Amino acid sequence: MHDLQALADRVEIAALPGEFTDAGMTRDYGRAAALFTDDGVWRIPGAGIEFTGREAIRAGFERLQGNWEFFVQNVHPGSIRVDGDTAVGRVYVAELGRFRTGASHQNYALYHDRFRRTADGWRFTERTYEIRYSDSAPLGGTAGAPPGAPAGPAPSAEG
Repeated sequence: MHDLQALADRVEIAALPGEFTDAGMTRDYGRAAALFTDDGVWRIPGAGIEFTGREAIRAGFERLQGNWEFFVQNVHPGSIRVDGDTAVGRVYVAELGRFRTGASHQNYALYHDRFRRTADGWRFTERTYEIRYSDSAPLGGTAGAPPGAPAGPAPSAEG
């Protein structure tokens, strides 16, 4: 790192995968789509999925999330290489969830990302999801309330 702009670029780029995961887990599909350039592409080749453009990404995100009873995704930092107004990077992903059909899913994967600086800041131009391990064994746990559902009862003063 030789200057503050390079550091700022890396920080802004590194925040995008977390924002994408947060938008998905809170079902904020418009925010997820806004993280892409107008011509951005989101691919999940192992599932035969590809969405191009913000509106297709928003609608696709909503459709995919509609299949889940619950879904949890965690992202872990990988690499970022900045080259002027473009960049490439990777993040590591752990997911688990249960489909509305009752089937369970857990996987470990990578997102291969491409980014471009825009007037609105850095955005994804491409996200490609590569599953490295997948497990469909039934999950033994229970799910909490979905986003927007009322919280459970407040703890009593007695403990």
